[in-house]
Amino acid sequence: MLDSFHRFRLLSGPTPIERLTRLEQNLGDELGGARLFVKRDDLMSVGGGGNKLRKLEFLVGAALADGCDTFITTGGLQSNHARLSAAACARAGLSCEVVLTRAVPRDDVEYRRNGNVLLDNLFGATVHELPGDVDAIEFAHERAGELRTLGRNAYVVGSGGSSPIGALGYVACALEIVEQEAEFGPFSDVVLPNGSSGTHAGLAAGFAALRRDSLRLESFAVWADAASTHARTYDIACETLTMIDRAADLDRTRIFIDGQELGEGYGRPTEAMFQAVRLVAKTEGLILDPVYGGKAFAGLLAAVRRGAYDAGSSVLFVMTGGLPGVFAYRPAFDDGD
Repeated sequence: MLDSFHRFRLLSGPTPIERLTRLEQNLGDELGGARLFVKRDDLMSVGGGGNKLRKLEFLVGAALADGCDTFITTGGLQSNHARLSAAACARAGLSCEVVLTRAVPRDDVEYRRNGNVLLDNLFGATVHELPGDVDAIEFAHERAGELRTLGRNAYVVGSGGSSPIGALGYVACALEIVEQEAEFGPFSDVVLPNGSSGTHAGLAAGFAALRRDSLRLESFAVWADAASTHARTYDIACETLTMIDRAADLDRTRIFIDGQELGEGYGRPTEAMFQAVRLVAKTEGLILDPVYGGKAFAGLLAAVRRGAYDAGSSVLFVMTGGLPGVFAYRPAFDDGD
């Protein structure tokens, strides 16, 4: 399914799936007989791990195939994608430039200098820090033009690497999950965070190509409202599906987006997020990030408590990484808001 696409390997193999037995015990009767599992996409060897590496396998592969020497991408100041782009480029021998906008209303020193920002520099990226109202992708293309006048060839990628090419990384993840079901049994639900939509879109395209119609794929919007997130996810998924299987079809009604955990906006902590991060840490020793996984897992817990999952069902949460963000949000965790 993916052999015809250029790919630069950044993963050493499939990421593991684990059952959350201690959390299940903590939730007790609230689970209603459902089982909880986690797909550990935080466990990858390059750059501290995280879901963006799957996308970067195909994006960096395309950049190398195009003869590019520089990779330019965009994101918020604490972008996981920017950090992993810098790490992937270090591995691939590409120069990396990241265009970061101050899109989250935090100005403490931890947010501005710790976490992903610290690692961007450590991995050797050139960092362009811009105000939140600047068009980052326009700046990136202008920067690519400047480099062309110097004889350089730049590959430009938008926020999160969430293009159809990038979404191929989560087509690969869908294939992995189906193979791992041989050990764990079929999953009834797959749950994940949704920022720039490429992760959900890739999984949706992959499961559609595999004809896994019985599986319910749902994400929790953490960047924009549910309606715009749904539209973006569906569009990317359809473009991706066309690339891998023109005979397959994806019904718009099969894209499930929940916007209830967004709170006041992207990167803005919520009390439910804090509770979810602390609960998973104290029961399983796992660290959810405060921007993506923490909010999505809060949504999963809310669904559990309202009886959304049937007895005997197996729910898989895709843990997308983002550990450095915990350190960037240290003052928020100290204050609880």
